Amino acid sequence: MLLRTTDDGRAMITLVGVGHVFQISAQVRRVIYEKRANAVCVELDPRRYRALIQEGQGAKLPASYRLLSMFQKRLARQFGSEVGQEMISAVDTAKEMGVDTIFIDVDAGSMFNNLWRQMPLKEKVRLFLSGFISLFTSKDKVEKELESFQENEEAYMSAFEHHMPTLKKVLIDDRNRLMASRIEMADDRYGNVVAIIGDGHVEGIRKLLEGREVQVTRLSELRTMEPLADDPEKGTGEVTFTFTTQFEE
Repeated sequence: MLLRTTDDGRAMITLVGVGHVFQISAQVRRVIYEKRANAVCVELDPRRYRALIQEGQGAKLPASYRLLSMFQKRLARQFGSEVGQEMISAVDTAKEMGVDTIFIDVDAGSMFNNLWRQMPLKEKVRLFLSGFISLFTSKDKVEKELESFQENEEAYMSAFEHHMPTLKKVLIDDRNRLMASRIEMADDRYGNVVAIIGDGHVEGIRKLLEGREVQVTRLSELRTMEPLADDPEKGTGEVTFTFTTQFEE
């Protein structure tokens, strides 16, 4: 495969911050096409991808994950979307372009089991109370919460860490390190990689990729972006192949 790089010949990483409940599939597709990615990294593990595309697969995931999924599905309906559609769109777009998809996230089952083992009782109670209350969260509340995050991301993350230190470590910090490592591996192998990740991971991963050529598209930009009028021209006369893989830890 002919590697595409920046104008001065360097490989490039594009971090695209998404929200799993918003209707941004077309915008994700646009970014991947416009960057002419050699590979697409997605914040998924194989099991979560199967849960998104196959009915009933989610039942095999931990109860805490299913609670989060219930919350996300309810919110997604309010925003006229389906949970994880932006990730499915990213994988489908990579297939259309004939480039590889890389699952860069930790296995959801292992992550939530690890979280449960590490989390003290007080934090478990907070988590379940928060999860229960979240089931009744309105669309307006989500928009206000997102606005608060975007206005001062550092302060928001500090408050999160203060109230839920174990949750912050396992769901954000540990995953940031793993995903950054796998993005680096993809960058070394392919050059010109687009990584579709939750917006809350963007800044942490960007810092971990210091020294690499990194561009960033945040969720706020995606939500105001127009979708492609027409699909870009596909194919350049070169022979391409597609496979879906996951780097080992």
